[in-house]
Amino acid sequence: MPRTVLVTGGNRGIGLAIAEEFLGRGDRVAVTYRSEPPDGKFLAVRCDVSDPEQIDAAFAAVEAELGPVEILVSNAGITEDRPMLRMQEEQFSRVIDTNLTGGWRCARRALPKMLRGRWGRIVFVSSVAGLRGNQGQVNYAASKAGMVGMARSLAREVATSGITVNVVAPGLIETDMTAALSGTRKSTHLAEIPAGRAGRPEDVADTVAWLAGERAGYVTGAVVPVDGGLGMGH
Repeated sequence: MPRTVLVTGGNRGIGLAIAEEFLGRGDRVAVTYRSEPPDGKFLAVRCDVSDPEQIDAAFAAVEAELGPVEILVSNAGITEDRPMLRMQEEQFSRVIDTNLTGGWRCARRALPKMLRGRWGRIVFVSSVAGLRGNQGQVNYAASKAGMVGMARSLAREVATSGITVNVVAPGLIETDMTAALSGTRKSTHLAEIPAGRAGRPEDVADTVAWLAGERAGYVTGAVVPVDGGLGMGH
C-alpha cells in the first residue's frame, strides 16, 4: 500500500537517496529543503527545522497535497566543527537545535495523526559519531547521540499504537560533505573501516526503507549502524 513519506533535508546526499528509494517503491514522497530544492520528482517544501512555524507550515502543505504523514525520516542536519576550546556556545546550540530539537519538533508534529491512524514509522538519521565520538565534533556528536535516547524513549511511548521509532547510524558515506574532507583525513577514516571502503547513500536508503516497511513492524527502539563495521560493538 502506498504511504505518505516526509524526508527532512531530502534535497541532497543521504536524504535525497532515501526520498528516491521510497519513490521507487511507489510511495507518495515529500522532502524539505532550506535553500536548493531537488528536481520535480517530489513534493518539495521549504523548511528550516529550527523554526517551529516553518515545520507546522511544511506539514500542513504535505497533508493538503499527499495526506497525513505516515513515515517520517528525520534527516535534516548541520555541522559546525571546531575543537572544544574554540567552539562558541552559539555553535553548540545551533547544531543541537537543528539536529536534535528539530527532529523532536518534526516527530511531535507527525505523531497525532499517526496515533489516530494507529500506524506510523519514524526513523532518525543519526551518525556513528554519536556512538563513538569524533574529534572536533562535540556539538554534532552530542546531537546525534541524543537522537538515540529520544528515539528509544518515544518508542516505548507509542509501541502499542502500531508506531515504530528507530535510528540509523551511518558511518563514512560518499556525499558532498565527505567529498570536502582532505585526502589524509579521508584515508585515516577508511583505514578504520573493516569493509575497506566508504558507503553509498543508497546503503543508508535501503536500511531506512526496510525499517519503514511492514516487515519491520516488530523492530522498534533499534540503532542500526550502516558503517562497514566502523562502529562495531556500539
